[in-house]
Amino acid sequence: MTFLLELLISALIVLGGLFALVGSIGLVKLPDLLTRLHGPTKATTLGVGGALLASMLYFLGIEGRLSIHEVLISVFLFLTAPITAHFIAKAHLHEHVALRDELPPTGRERGWSTFDGMPEGDGAPVGEAPHATGPAAAPAFGPSRPSAPRTEERS
Repeated sequence: MTFLLELLISALIVLGGLFALVGSIGLVKLPDLLTRLHGPTKATTLGVGGALLASMLYFLGIEGRLSIHEVLISVFLFLTAPITAHFIAKAHLHEHVALRDELPPTGRERGWSTFDGMPEGDGAPVGEAPHATGPAAAPAFGPSRPSAPRTEERS
């Protein structure tokens, strides 16, 4: 049983190392930032995950104690890597305006979240529809519904 466990641990370490190597090569070789993000967020995350899983199996099977540190590291890694990549990609798209034209259509009246400003209105509070006609009159949040005209006077 110990030999099979050691073989499994070794295979996970080698597999994790291969994923980390492929992710690192992708980080260096891919042409632009948006494609280079796939290296560290996909392959390298799997590589580190394989090494952490091997470590968990080692401590559980060989030393006979459960190590929770690897689980916490894995959770942190799998939560932060995609979020960080999303922020980097979003900042890159804001910096390079020409790339916005290549974004796929959203299938809605409004485009991508931070690229389209709020609809022009007459000072309606955030979340309420401005008093205009056409697609810009749709509320910023929630389902479309007609809004009542304002009756109060401004001083």
